[in-house]
Amino acid sequence: MKTILKIIGGIILLIVVYAIVAVLAFGKNYHYEKSMVMNAPKEKVWQQIASMKSFNQWNPWMKLDKNMTINYSGTSGEVGDKYCWDSKNDDAGAGCQEIKEIIPNEKQKTEMLFKRPFEGQAISDIVLTSEGNSTKVTWSMDTEQETWMKIMRPMMDYQMGKSYEEGLNNLKALVEK
Repeated sequence: MKTILKIIGGIILLIVVYAIVAVLAFGKNYHYEKSMVMNAPKEKVWQQIASMKSFNQWNPWMKLDKNMTINYSGTSGEVGDKYCWDSKNDDAGAGCQEIKEIIPNEKQKTEMLFKRPFEGQAISDIVLTSEGNSTKVTWSMDTEQETWMKIMRPMMDYQMGKSYEEGLNNLKALVEK
């Protein structure tokens, strides 16, 4: 019995130490990015990222709920192009994403406002760089994390990695057709 209590106590101590280290070690700013080279010119890749409707053709989170409500507003492919989503599925949640900056064939910057399952804000960039006849696509996200979210950072990195990999593979399949 004492051995079991020592093991349980050790596990609890490790969890508490990890939480303290995570809170102290990780800053409030969170940055994630992933890149992939696509066998297509920048102009062809740009067609798939230039507007919120085209973005949603390869957006990995759109598959979380086939029945989510999507509303588009603004002029497609211009600053102010926006979509809002609402889902009963908490994995998809609810929020809006709006284009804030465009440099044609080079960069798209968006702001995301999350309403559910938690409130938050993030900035996302998609940057295109020519590599010969191919295009390197770098997709990034920046946000501020509350203290309690710092504990989840390794899991968040893992989930973001899976989602960004899926999204970039979806985009690659579209532009390499």
